[in-house]
Amino acid sequence: MEVLEEIIAAIEAGKGKRVKWLIMQALEEGCTPWEIVDFGLIPAMESVTRKYHDEQFFVPEVILASHAMSVGTRILSEYLQEQPREPVGTVVIGTVKGDLHNIGKNLVVMMLRGVGFLVYDLGYDVSAETFLKKAIEYEADIICMSAMLTTTMPQMQKVVERLVSRRLRDRFIVMVGGAPVTEGFAKSIGADIYTKDAGMAAIEAKKALEYRKEQSG
Repeated sequence: MEVLEEIIAAIEAGKGKRVKWLIMQALEEGCTPWEIVDFGLIPAMESVTRKYHDEQFFVPEVILASHAMSVGTRILSEYLQEQPREPVGTVVIGTVKGDLHNIGKNLVVMMLRGVGFLVYDLGYDVSAETFLKKAIEYEADIICMSAMLTTTMPQMQKVVERLVSRRLRDRFIVMVGGAPVTEGFAKSIGADIYTKDAGMAAIEAKKALEYRKEQSG
């Protein structure tokens, strides 16, 4: 439907008020709330993710688009609660212990939610023990860790080591990122996913989880 294409364009442009108006129009035209999510909101954020990765969009555009997306999800939340559906997967995410940087991690949170993940944001200065405790508590599929300082990168390895020592390593997909983090470092600590930006984090997380589900049956 044309209105769904207009919703996508409005989210990409960061026009929250127009998103609200278009969603109400879509509902009046007979779209179901989940059709608006599946063919409007999610494609919009996937498009924003690709444009961010391709450097067509930068952080300000992503933030505006995410805010417009949030307007849409708030409007639809009441309708969606009446017709609940399973999320793509569950992620616990945080910036590792000793690191107070939050902006990059927050972008990843927005991107993950945009493609359908249930995300538990643990904030910053998160200890290895907290990552494990919350991943188990929330029955997470993915543990996502951010570090913006070379001095805090070893905290990522502590999480992996604790997973191994408690025989939990195979239970979770481990994703790492942040300015000083490299693919080589990620491999050296046994992480499953490394991405250099927020957009690719969402894409790779979804791809990794879909692959795991295919392998398990």
